[in-house]
Amino acid sequence: MLSTTEETQTAAPGALALLVGRDRKTSIVRLEPGAAFHTHRGSIAHDDLIGLPWGTRASTHLGVPLLLLRPSTDDLVRNLKRTTQIVYPKDAGYILMKLNIAPGRRVIEAGTGSGGMTLVLAQAVGATGRVISYDSRGDVQRLAHQNLEVLGLAEAVTFRERDIADGFDETGVDALFFDLPNPWDYLDQAHAALAGGGFLGSILPTANQVIHLVSALEGRDFGLVEAEELLLRPYRTFSARLRPDDRLSPHTGYLVFARKLLQGEE
Repeated sequence: MLSTTEETQTAAPGALALLVGRDRKTSIVRLEPGAAFHTHRGSIAHDDLIGLPWGTRASTHLGVPLLLLRPSTDDLVRNLKRTTQIVYPKDAGYILMKLNIAPGRRVIEAGTGSGGMTLVLAQAVGATGRVISYDSRGDVQRLAHQNLEVLGLAEAVTFRERDIADGFDETGVDALFFDLPNPWDYLDQAHAALAGGGFLGSILPTANQVIHLVSALEGRDFGLVEAEELLLRPYRTFSARLRPDDRLSPHTGYLVFARKLLQGEE
């Protein structure tokens, strides 16, 4: 990913750019010399965007305005090609904090899906950390790998196509995140992979699944169990008529967190 002062201030060749139309329709493109961005409201050459400061107001050949911005992680996740449901950004950011994900951490993801949460984890652990992502479905994992490659993050991730009932290859990892419908079936495998005091997290769509997971955690060496739900209420940002947005998605999933405990000496 781009990191130098010059590259972060201007749109460089090879950079990912967020182009925003006047109706707030967004597109993410990788800027390549000689290429062009086409819409039904006109086109614009990448060469006309390369070298411009981020935040510039540009326009298509038809005079339709476009904003040139660096994409946020939220933008990247929402624009992923996907065949499965993703972890929404409102949940993903909180999950990072609850699992104590930071540069240098090693984290297992059980359930790769289309790679939305994989992307978030890979950005957070950085070049010195590692994400190990397991999924038994080869087709969705290949799509996730392609998504991460496009964003320049694939090198931070080890993909393993396997049923986690057989256990994880890694031990002593800092955190483990379940994004699958039956995490209670794999708590012993998770306990074996985590370091002492390690962080366990899971996202589930229904309350019945949460009850099942919490009950299973009570019978094993996990503590500090928490079950939470995050509600996000966006507003229409017009100063003369500020009000809640017409389209809401209040429930995206229940979050369950716990810590691995060790038996003390008798």
